[in-house]
Amino acid sequence: MATDRGESVRHWHCLDSEAVAAHLDSDPDVGLTAEAAKSRLGRVGPNTLYEAGRRHPLAMLASQFTDFMILVLIAAAVIAGFIGEPQDTIAIVVIVFLNGIIGFVQEYRAERAMAALKKMASPQARVIRDGHPALIDATELVPGDLVELEAGNIVPADLRLIELASLKVDESALTGESQPVDKRLVPLHETDLPLGDRLNLAYKGTIATYGRARGLVVATGMQTELGKIAALLSGESGKTPLQKRLARFGQSLALVVLAICAIIFVAGWLRGEPPLTMLLTAVSLAVAAIPEALPAVVTISLALGAARMVKQNALIRRLPAVETLGSVTTICSDKTGTLTQNRMQVDCVLAGGETRPGLPGDESPLWHELGLAMALCNDAVASGDGKLSGDPTETALLEAAQAAGFSKQEWQVTLPRLAELPFDSDRARMSTLHREGEAVLLLVKGAPEGVLALCADQLGVGETVAIDQAALHDEAERLAAQGLRVLAFALKRLPDLPATLDAATLESDLTFIGLAGLIDPPRPEAAESVAACKAAGIIPVMITGDHPATARAIAHRLGIIDDGGKVLTGGRLARLSLAEFEREVESVRVYARINPEQKIKIVQALQDKGEFVAMTGDGVNDAPALKMADIGVAMGKGGTDVAREAAAMTLLDDNFATIVHAVREGRRIFDNIRKFVKYTMTSNSGEIWTIFLAPFLGLPIPLLPIHILWINLVTDGLPGLALAGERAERDVMQRPPRPPKESIFAHGMWQHILWVGLLMGGVSLLTQAWAIHVGTAHWQSMVFTVLTLSQLGHVLAIRSERESLFTLGALSNVPLAGALLLTFILQMAVLYVPWLNPIFRTAPLSAGELAMCLGLSSVVFVGVEIEKALVRRGWLYASP
Repeated sequence: MATDRGESVRHWHCLDSEAVAAHLDSDPDVGLTAEAAKSRLGRVGPNTLYEAGRRHPLAMLASQFTDFMILVLIAAAVIAGFIGEPQDTIAIVVIVFLNGIIGFVQEYRAERAMAALKKMASPQARVIRDGHPALIDATELVPGDLVELEAGNIVPADLRLIELASLKVDESALTGESQPVDKRLVPLHETDLPLGDRLNLAYKGTIATYGRARGLVVATGMQTELGKIAALLSGESGKTPLQKRLARFGQSLALVVLAICAIIFVAGWLRGEPPLTMLLTAVSLAVAAIPEALPAVVTISLALGAARMVKQNALIRRLPAVETLGSVTTICSDKTGTLTQNRMQVDCVLAGGETRPGLPGDESPLWHELGLAMALCNDAVASGDGKLSGDPTETALLEAAQAAGFSKQEWQVTLPRLAELPFDSDRARMSTLHREGEAVLLLVKGAPEGVLALCADQLGVGETVAIDQAALHDEAERLAAQGLRVLAFALKRLPDLPATLDAATLESDLTFIGLAGLIDPPRPEAAESVAACKAAGIIPVMITGDHPATARAIAHRLGIIDDGGKVLTGGRLARLSLAEFEREVESVRVYARINPEQKIKIVQALQDKGEFVAMTGDGVNDAPALKMADIGVAMGKGGTDVAREAAAMTLLDDNFATIVHAVREGRRIFDNIRKFVKYTMTSNSGEIWTIFLAPFLGLPIPLLPIHILWINLVTDGLPGLALAGERAERDVMQRPPRPPKESIFAHGMWQHILWVGLLMGGVSLLTQAWAIHVGTAHWQSMVFTVLTLSQLGHVLAIRSERESLFTLGALSNVPLAGALLLTFILQMAVLYVPWLNPIFRTAPLSAGELAMCLGLSSVVFVGVEIEKALVRRGWLYASP
């Protein structure tokens, strides 16, 4: 079949119009017949984007409850219910359900990325069928259809253009090209050209901004370049660093705790303790030791961070994204609209051998003529409020002319336009003719190589001089090497308006005026943000579909690369083997002319090298890499819906500097989660050592199940949650990123949990032994109180990894101070409120006994403060 042959073609840009039509069995003049279109639609399917293997929402929700730690917690909840502790059952079920809902929302949002892609499809398309124009639903397009385009249309499918009149297409969302692309008809000869260089093709989802064209549909639906991106988005996202660490932590912890509880049960039973009492003790200890509050604390920490980030113009779409950004080692950033302003601007002008940063406002004839040419040989228009509209290059030229005092509206009255020779890609220039008294002024604007060849002389300072074309070509090349788009301007004065507007005749013997260099300028704050990333140990990498010279110029201005920095193009990347690219990827900081698949390849290569990668971007072409990266950061104002849905975080102000704030916030949040893990695991370690060692020291079981559950509730509750609001460490942005494979227990954390837990258990057992020795009947209440208050002292001491509490200030975290006060009051109520004594099996302590408890429980606080002093001096937990 014809369409089968057509589908086998991979390089439509290399074929001429007749060959394309033959492959598609279509007529370039009358299009397909209605019957042929209907038949093909049945074979190839509708021109839509779809997802494969879509999961039902209920299946997504159910999958959230299969994690090992979650299953252990559910089992603990069931056992707690059986032994008469419904409050623990309810608490665990609520936390597990909350965790599952969050995971479900994170997975469900991936489907919205596909919905956003679908919205980009043109709802209707103008086709020629049976030789007659028709307006049809774009979903009914098939390969071989003849489609008409005009300015403002969204391209409804991938087209091989066969007719055009000055067509320009905005492909920035797909290729990253910062300006509309001038389309051409001639076949191209290189098969592996990047998308942005296939000038005779128009792609689904891009926008025609100027001119008109006809094209034959060569791909529809998922076979289009947009469809290939949709297929790339259908893969699964990897887990965040935090999720990976907590998954490993939870599984290991659960196994260890269950083993210890089994040992305690067997040891107590062998000592003659009642089996039911030991079973209740073991189960209670398991419920207490497994930090079921950890998911809630993590969620609250990230939610608080997300709330703070919204105030800084960053919208968090996935809560773990904030913490992940604090872990990244490399930020791969799109250029257009992310590091640059996504608008063209005149960077310099050259005339009479002089280069200036902008068009001067003086009245010298040379600059006056250049200003007129920039303003009048221009189709951009200014609205009543001064806002310019039109082609980005032309609006930039008009903006520069107006800034120098050349009002287009005023000069149009003095020099009204009589006629024009519109821009076309073959001539690569445009010309306008204006009435100048009795004569006619011809103004020409275009590519330097085309305009200079037509010039016989040039304007000098006050006179016309001989032209040095070689020198002017060198100047144009010098500006282009700086990443500028260079335009040349020329003029010619005619006695009257010719009867026939012939370009070959009119655009000859011109007088050269000057050059203008344009660029999409960097954002003012981007260079500072790049420097801040480097100071934080994060490597910035630019990935763009734009020209290599432009990419190099912007990267150099921003400080991403120096003068000798390497720029790798998509064409060269395609020729590198995997091993060669793995060696290159660590040294390359700028990639140019990159297609979507290559962006993913770069991100994956960096990840294979052990890097945690953030990808910023705003276009459809960025969406797969945004999803593949450890964290995707989309632009909210100038970005596409596809990019925002695929990303984990959206910058509401499109400001690269906001990422630096997010990095700081992410590091602060991870530090605080570490502090909570350190706090709760040390507390649980203290409880386990207390109960585990007592029988081996000849002491009775020091705590009852109700005591363990109470300690777990009041100490892991409000005080632990209040750690989420702790301020950032002072050196948070001066230290390098955490190594991607670093354990959450690194930097002395597991040692701290072990020795402080032993200290806590030792102080509790010392209290028990002393109270029994002196014959007090309240020994169990004293152990209960010392263990509780020791944990409160511990949380005060670990507010900072290094700084002393006396440096931080006791009231610098007001929520924590309030939580500690409330917990202390609750503990005193358990001891001194009569009706609570039988529930908790406690008795009121005398003043001396309470003083003894307060003194012994402060030992842990003092010990941790000594530990931090040793850390500050580099004597403990020093990095190798």
